[in-house]
Amino acid sequence: MWWHIAHLVVLVAEHLALPGGNRNRHLPCPVVHTQSSIDAGLLLLRAVVGTVFVAHGWNHIFGGGKIAGTGRWFESLGMRPGRLHAWTASLMELVSGSLLLVGLLTPFAGAGVVGVMVVAWITNHRRNGFFIFRPGEGWEYVMTLTVLGLAVAVLGAGRISLDHVADLDRLAGWTGLGIALVAGVGGAAALLVAYWRPEAPSPTTEPGEVPTPGG
Repeated sequence: MWWHIAHLVVLVAEHLALPGGNRNRHLPCPVVHTQSSIDAGLLLLRAVVGTVFVAHGWNHIFGGGKIAGTGRWFESLGMRPGRLHAWTASLMELVSGSLLLVGLLTPFAGAGVVGVMVVAWITNHRRNGFFIFRPGEGWEYVMTLTVLGLAVAVLGAGRISLDHVADLDRLAGWTGLGIALVAGVGGAAALLVAYWRPEAPSPTTEPGEVPTPGG
């Protein structure tokens, strides 16, 4: 830690006091962050979140009770008509996950992640505590994916992506954050206002107890 502080002080002093030709001198630094390492980290982030979302979208359509079972699950959460929201969420997961995997329109893919997770957070997880292993599943999982969706929208896809090939990197940064907030959080809020009509819990039902998706 002290080495980094001393290094920073020396660099600032050189920049302020030395002639312009000497301001490019640098002391050896024990840690070097290259653009390639940053790109590799972004690729890993996109690959993990994208795979999770594609898997969930696929399972909601073809696994268990298929789309009909997923529709019944959405109905139990108060999202009606359930079949419509089952298709909407499942296709959003497949599309957003696929875009993340190839790194195309990454801020919009991040917005898709945020939107799906915010709806899940509000309708299914918010009253079940923090930990995922609690009855009804807590909100730590959806919170993590929501933040990752925001992060990837801000950071962009990196150079190992179709965004870089198509010169769409400019969509990242503050613009990407705006896209994620408006399309993701705003879209989720509009959907909830328009369609979410939860029923009062039964006296015999435990808090957070809902049918499993696709069941």
